[in-house]
Amino acid sequence: MAWLAWLGALMELLREWSIVPKSLHPARLIVGLGNPGAEYAATRHNAGFWVVDLLAQRHDIALKTRRYLSKLGTGYIAEVPVVLAKPQTYMNLSGEAVRALLNAYHLKPDQMLVVFDDIWLPVGTVRVRAKGSAGGHNGLKSIIAALGTEAFPRVRIGIGQPPEGVDLADYVLSPPTPEERALLEAAIQRAADACEAWLTQPIERVMNQFNRDIRPAEEPTP
Repeated sequence: MAWLAWLGALMELLREWSIVPKSLHPARLIVGLGNPGAEYAATRHNAGFWVVDLLAQRHDIALKTRRYLSKLGTGYIAEVPVVLAKPQTYMNLSGEAVRALLNAYHLKPDQMLVVFDDIWLPVGTVRVRAKGSAGGHNGLKSIIAALGTEAFPRVRIGIGQPPEGVDLADYVLSPPTPEERALLEAAIQRAADACEAWLTQPIERVMNQFNRDIRPAEEPTP
């Protein structure tokens, strides 16, 4: 019909004039790993979810869309069109959601940043890496298996080792102690800062900036 042809021509003009929002064509994907459901929301294993939630809050991005096996939202951070996503597959199947997201938005692994908890780092430590192995993390294992590559950047948030006699699964699926929570809240802020920096800076510069221990200021000598 004539009106369909007219509509198609109008949409083409809008694309040429860059009136169609760039958020429809995201340039980057930030994925926070965790487990869906209220029973897991406050657990150590959901640190990646916490970072994505904070980024969404900072930049007024609604995480209301349920698509590609994820809960997601699109918007701008530092003028970069971005997708924020929280896979809803449970941790051990995170790769299925990540693969679906990359395919849907026509993005490559190095255009994605994965944020997750890490038992090999002290509580509250943040580390950025350009690539690497799973390090025993089941969510990372799933992503690497699904994509067939370890070459994607990630932000690691230290949750520390379980105390002696405590099962690892019980530890990561439990809430942090009040003391740990204070350290993790600061780490979540710093991890979100690292995600923002990654959108506009080379990964090497982001690593240099954020892979430094932050220690409290020394008390003045009496």
